[in-house]
Amino acid sequence: MARGFRFSFHVSLVTAAIIYIYLSTVFVFIDQWFGLGSSPGMMNAAAFTFLAVMCIYSYRLAIFTDPGRVPVSFVPDIEDSGRPIHEIKRKGGDLRFCQKCSHYKPPRAHHCRICNRCVLRMDHHCVWMNNCVGHANYKVFFVFIFYAVLACIYSLVLLIGSSLTADSENDTEDSSRTIYVISGLLLVPLSLALGFFVGWHIYLILKNKTTIEYHEGVRAMWLAEKGGQLYSHPYDIGAYENLISILGPNFLCWVCPTSGHVDTGFHFRTKYDKLVGTSAVE
Repeated sequence: MARGFRFSFHVSLVTAAIIYIYLSTVFVFIDQWFGLGSSPGMMNAAAFTFLAVMCIYSYRLAIFTDPGRVPVSFVPDIEDSGRPIHEIKRKGGDLRFCQKCSHYKPPRAHHCRICNRCVLRMDHHCVWMNNCVGHANYKVFFVFIFYAVLACIYSLVLLIGSSLTADSENDTEDSSRTIYVISGLLLVPLSLALGFFVGWHIYLILKNKTTIEYHEGVRAMWLAEKGGQLYSHPYDIGAYENLISILGPNFLCWVCPTSGHVDTGFHFRTKYDKLVGTSAVE
């Protein structure tokens, strides 16, 4: 489902950074190192252009894809034997109800105070996309940061290689030096931050957790250990099953932003699907 879009300074900043990195990489680093007219230059330019296009395309999809809305008619069916897990409030033990949206929350849904609505399987609100990351756009978001970190590392390698070539030939102009310095100050922290971010979300995918559930799980684990019990994340159905529930069953489509995931709606499989009478605390 597509969503509307309003001007965002953060989105404009990301767009400008993508354009700057692409232009400096192709027309400065590759041209300086190989020459755009040479075969290696054209091959590197084509490869980096592919990464840049996939970055922009997946970024656009992540921005304009609605993360997942709670149906107005949703009411938890506590008598459904096929749905034994019902998330409840930590205080009071009542079914989760959003006072701001005036409706019940499905499992894993949370209210975003910035979007001012509940989001299915909400991970976090990303200011750099001006959108929540949730059930419907999580894969697109992951594919975007995956291509982004590849593009940043690729550009950084080309920057280092071309700078060494330019220094050995002593033909670097002042304007080129400025581009090298700005690009280095941009690419090094971006590569580190995005690399950590990709690793973090790979961990969450393998555990079938969201960022919110991870932090809630730390507290739940502490309370369980304090009470002499073992805590187990109810939605962790095994690393491979967790992986294909987000990225899809065909591994060739795992880095394709338009191929959807397995789970639809707000019915999420749990390790307790065959058990009866088990509750997951909010």
